[in-house]
Amino acid sequence: MTAQHRELLQVAIGEADAALARGVLPIGAVLAGADGTVLGSGRAGGEDGTEFMTHAETAAVRAAGELDDYSRTSLVTTMTPCWYCAGMVRFLGIGTVVVGDSESWSDEALDWLRDAGVATVRLNDRSCVEMFTDWASMHGGWSTLPASVEGKPDAGQSRSH
Repeated sequence: MTAQHRELLQVAIGEADAALARGVLPIGAVLAGADGTVLGSGRAGGEDGTEFMTHAETAAVRAAGELDDYSRTSLVTTMTPCWYCAGMVRFLGIGTVVVGDSESWSDEALDWLRDAGVATVRLNDRSCVEMFTDWASMHGGWSTLPASVEGKPDAGQSRSH
């Protein structure tokens, strides 16, 4: 962990705050160059909060534009990446993933990245943890998706199709 990681995390937290202001899951991310320059940043839900499939990490990479080489970049995110975003990290060859909150979500994907040679840094930043737990308590837990989206039938939904 470096002071640079903490500074970049503050930018990611700003993105998470912007998502939170729109009522979206408060996750923010930054893709930075080897010298700490912010190449791109993003938040869950996209710029206006309506793109529910937009993840903060993918938004940050998209904002950075296409690079010839990602191996010396760092992806700094307020929460442990999901499997989708971890797959993107592996596919692009991002060299380092820095996580603000690795407590509130399973860190199996982060371990997978580490085992594949990606440098991983768990900051366990209390403000990231509290931002998520506050949001989760206001929204009934981690998921606000209907049970059917999670692969479980809703109470009134038939089990057969």
